[in-house]
Amino acid sequence: MTDVKTGQKDAYGLILEAIDIGLYKPGDRLVESELADRFGVSRTPIREALQRLETQSLLARDGRSLIVASLDHNQLAELYVVRAELEGLAASLAAQHAAPEEIRVLREMVEDDRQRLDDPAGLARSNRRFHKQLHLASHNRYLVQQLDLVHRTMALLATTSLAAEGRSEKAVGEHDAIVSALETRDCHAAHAALKTHISKAFETRLKLDSGSEAAG
Repeated sequence: MTDVKTGQKDAYGLILEAIDIGLYKPGDRLVESELADRFGVSRTPIREALQRLETQSLLARDGRSLIVASLDHNQLAELYVVRAELEGLAASLAAQHAAPEEIRVLREMVEDDRQRLDDPAGLARSNRRFHKQLHLASHNRYLVQQLDLVHRTMALLATTSLAAEGRSEKAVGEHDAIVSALETRDCHAAHAALKTHISKAFETRLKLDSGSEAAG
């Protein structure tokens, strides 16, 4: 298994990235010494990072051990409600404030994603980049900070909703509708298109979770 590259990132960022890319999944136990060896940092910053992640509810206690947290049904519903409202606001603000270059970058992302429809994992990574670029295009630093926290919590979802049959193509079409609204500077349409996108993603997530429970 390939380790996350250390680079100049701190222990918190390294562990968070490892969770985000699925190196550590919900339920996995995190051990200070193992993390220190993997990332090549001392145990003190690892310990501080674990405490910070626990405070943010990204890690949970299992006896004396820390594990990657998982979301129950109610937490999932709450997360998607907040995500829809905040991202809808981001889309509305982006329609008003995004530079033409930012909108063109988002359009290119949509067109590139049409070539990734048979690669759910690659599309999931691209999807995160698309949403991050959209957040930045809102030009509201406080909103971006809150959305960063929401998307960190999204990393606790073990699978991507884009893995559901037919979801990839629909998701790219929804991204297309969002960008089209930005291109016409229609903040109401952008807000509506984004909220529809999140609603469809949540609906797909519920179906996936229901299917996995039935299979279990």
